[in-house]
Amino acid sequence: MSLTKKYKNSSEIDLNKSYRIILKPLVTEKATRLSEYNKVVFSVLPTCNKFEIKNAIEKLFSVKVKTVNVINLKGKRKRLKGIMGKRNDTKKAIVTLEKGNSIDLSVGV
Repeated sequence: MSLTKKYKNSSEIDLNKSYRIILKPLVTEKATRLSEYNKVVFSVLPTCNKFEIKNAIEKLFSVKVKTVNVINLKGKRKRLKGIMGKRNDTKKAIVTLEKGNSIDLSVGV
């Protein structure tokens, strides 16, 4: 199976799967600074890939995505009352939009 065949199927994403892939937008100081360069940061499902993220963003927000950069974050080890625990691993996606496109995250606030 070639890579092109594998990723052609992922372009056919329905709306429900898009909502499962994009968990939440991340609004931090660094993410706000990135918005000057037409970039938006999202927390995404740890098992998805760049192509699925791109198609989900385009379907949900009706924008054109230029690139997607992904960061895997390992969960920290934490201790609570002497018992060791671990936070969940997460994945962040930095989405660069084409010129003229924008996503307003403050609409629902």
